[in-house]
Amino acid sequence: MNFKIKLVATLLITLSSFSNAQIRQGNTIAIADSLYSNVLNESRNIFVKLPRDYSENSNNKYPVVYILDGELLLSTLDLVHSYYNGGFFPEMVLVGISNANNRTRNLTTSVVESFNQENGKANNFIKFIETELIPYVDKKYPATNYRTLIGHSYGGLFTINTLINHTELFDNYLAIDPSLDWDNQKLLKQAKNVLATKNFDGKTVFISLSGQLHMANPEVTIENVMEDTSNFTIFPRTNIAFSKLTKKNANSGLTSNWKYYPNDLHGTVPLPSIIDGLITMFKWYQWENTSDFNNPETSIDKIREFVKYRETKLKSHFGYLVPPYGEDLFNMLGYMNIDFDQLDKSLMYFKFATYYYPNSANAYDSLADYYAAKKEYANALKYVTKAYDLSGKDYHKKRIEEYKSKL
Repeated sequence: MNFKIKLVATLLITLSSFSNAQIRQGNTIAIADSLYSNVLNESRNIFVKLPRDYSENSNNKYPVVYILDGELLLSTLDLVHSYYNGGFFPEMVLVGISNANNRTRNLTTSVVESFNQENGKANNFIKFIETELIPYVDKKYPATNYRTLIGHSYGGLFTINTLINHTELFDNYLAIDPSLDWDNQKLLKQAKNVLATKNFDGKTVFISLSGQLHMANPEVTIENVMEDTSNFTIFPRTNIAFSKLTKKNANSGLTSNWKYYPNDLHGTVPLPSIIDGLITMFKWYQWENTSDFNNPETSIDKIREFVKYRETKLKSHFGYLVPPYGEDLFNMLGYMNIDFDQLDKSLMYFKFATYYYPNSANAYDSLADYYAAKKEYANALKYVTKAYDLSGKDYHKKRIEEYKSKL
C-alpha cells in the first residue's frame, strides 16, 4: 500500500473542498478565511492550515494552535509542525490570526496616552477571540477544545495577559520575546498578586528572550543585565522578572519554562522559540518505548500494555479520548512484522488501526492485505469490502473481485 500517496491525495482533496480562497506563505498553503466581529465592528482575517491526515469524510478532530500575527508567522509555525508533529506533538489545526490592521490597538494591554497610536484595547480583542473566533473555528473546522496560544513581541504581551486574566481559554501559552515592559511594567505588577493566589493547574507557559539585551552596550550580558538600571534594559529585565515570578509561585500549578537565545535578534527568535516551546509544552506527548516496538523480541502483551498506557496518558492531558498512535504507524508496524514473519503481532497492529481509526478505508484495506498474505481470502474479502464501503473507490472494488476469484 502506498500510504504516503494516499495522505497527499487526501490533503489536496481536503483543501479544495472548502470554498475559501487559498493563500501561499512561503511553502505553506493555507485556507484564507474571515469573519465579521460585532465586538470589534470590523471584519477579521484568519488563515487555517489543516492537518495532513485530515479528511472531510472522517470524524477526527484535532487540538488547535492560534498564532497572533498569523499573516507573518503561520508559515513558521507550519514549518515547525511539519517537521516535529507525530513524535513530538500531535497533528493540529493551525490558525493564524491576522494583526495586519490595528495591531498595537488590539495587542497592548493598557492605555498609554503618550503613545502615538491607538492602544490598550487587548481586553476587547480577547473578547473577540473568546466569543466569536473560537466558536467560529470550533464550528467550521475539525477542532477540539485543547488550545495553544502563541504570540511574539506585543503578541507575547497579549499572550501573557491572556494567561493571567483569561486563563481558561487556552491550555498552553507561548510568549516569544514578550513586550512586558509595556506601560511601566504594568502587567508584571499585576501578575505578582495573580500568580500568588490563582490556580493554574494544567496550564503551561513557555517564555523566550532574544539576545538583544542592551542596544548600546555590548558589555551587558545575561549574567549582569538585572544589575543595569537604564531604560535600555527594561525589556529583558521585565521578561526575566516575570519568569522568576512564575518559578517563585510554582505552587500555583502553572508549569513554566523560560529560555534565552543569545544568538537571536527580536526578529529571528520566533523560529527557535516555536520549536523549543512546542516540544517543551508537549513533552508528555512524545513517544516512549520506541526501541521495544522495533524489537522483534518484545511480546504482544508488552506492546498492548504500552498502547493502553499511552491511551490513558493522552486522555488525562487532552481531557478526551484520542488514538495513542497515528494510523500510519500502526500500518507500518503491521507490515514490518509480516516481514519478520511475526503474523500474530502483525494482526495486532492492523486491528489497532481499525479500532482507533474505524472510519479509515486504508486501515481495513491493510487488514485485508494481512489475510491475503495468509491466503485467508474470505477474511481478505470481508475487510476490503469494508474498505470499499468507506471509500467507494474503484481500487477497492477491483480488489473485491480479485479476492472473490480466489475463493
